Amino acid sequence: MKIVDVRLTGLAGGTVKGGWVDDLKADEDVHTIVEVLTDDGLIGLGSTFTSLSLTSAAVQLMRPFLIGERADEPARVTEKIRQSLFWQGRGGTVEHALSGIDIALWDLFGQICKQPVSRLLGGCYRDRIKPYGSILFDEPLLLRETLRQTVSRGFKAIKLGWRPFGRRDRATDEELIRTARETVGPDVELMVDAGGSEQFWPHGYKWALETAKMLAQYNVVWFEEALPPDDVEGFVELRRHAPLPISTGEVLTRRQSFWPFIQRHAVDIVQPDATKCGGLTEMLRIGWMAYEHNVLLVPHGWNTAIGLAADLHLVAALPVARYVEYLTPSPYIEDIITEPFKLDAEGYLPIPTKPGLGVTLNREGLEKYALRR
Repeated sequence: MKIVDVRLTGLAGGTVKGGWVDDLKADEDVHTIVEVLTDDGLIGLGSTFTSLSLTSAAVQLMRPFLIGERADEPARVTEKIRQSLFWQGRGGTVEHALSGIDIALWDLFGQICKQPVSRLLGGCYRDRIKPYGSILFDEPLLLRETLRQTVSRGFKAIKLGWRPFGRRDRATDEELIRTARETVGPDVELMVDAGGSEQFWPHGYKWALETAKMLAQYNVVWFEEALPPDDVEGFVELRRHAPLPISTGEVLTRRQSFWPFIQRHAVDIVQPDATKCGGLTEMLRIGWMAYEHNVLLVPHGWNTAIGLAADLHLVAALPVARYVEYLTPSPYIEDIITEPFKLDAEGYLPIPTKPGLGVTLNREGLEKYALRR
């Protein structure tokens, strides 16, 4: 079975507010759905956390290395493309677009073998996992209402991120965390993402350490992106002295970028994004590298239903995994597949068991948000 074409659909009109850009609007284009077509009529689905225009340019570079290739060898095909395009970009847009291709190829591989991707990644260690509802911080009254809505949707864990946390003063930061804990009570897990990958992040190690101490008092599960994403030495010191787990990794691409953080135990939790870091092939390599160094992998997942499906298969295939990120609410998760994800009574998500990623595009829902090139 051969690859004959790639179809790209940008998503706009339902883009959720993004903490990393002040003026991100609903019609901004930051996600692209990737479809890899075969000569037998099968279609593999992927997703990339990059605009349609950038993804299109990168896929044009990849076409000579992709069209005519086998549809059932995702790891080899994506590594061939990566090696063949190193002079065009080791990471960035090229790796983001390749991530979507890789996910789509794994979906095809599963369909061809009539097996779920998790089994092809090595086998299923679990059949469900806890999602954490991923939301942004807000002013206390608005934050309280958002938290109530998130709990009402069945989430037993919630991550809060970005502004205004870390942008004003310590009193504001603690007020936000106190509001969150009082609103959800003691039984809902809380995680905090400072958003240290934001442009011109103003804080360093000492702010991060003092903030970590405050968060620990409210039983926060982990402290994410407390420092800029390339500050390996800062993360080493922070992890050594912070009283709660430290995490980062969402902006890194390629397994080589994760190696210093894992090898030096700079974090307790590493957070690659399958739609940016190189797809499921790279995620699996990173996951086993982390496991062998006693570092937990929790996927970063500020993306689409296709990205969430990929994350579910990945965490099923790792010996130790506890969470997936679930952007909520988001039409790019709820509206673009035929059978939306459903949390069970205990707040867990089942791992898909159908062949491939186990999800099917809702073409009518997708059309509401579709940009094409």
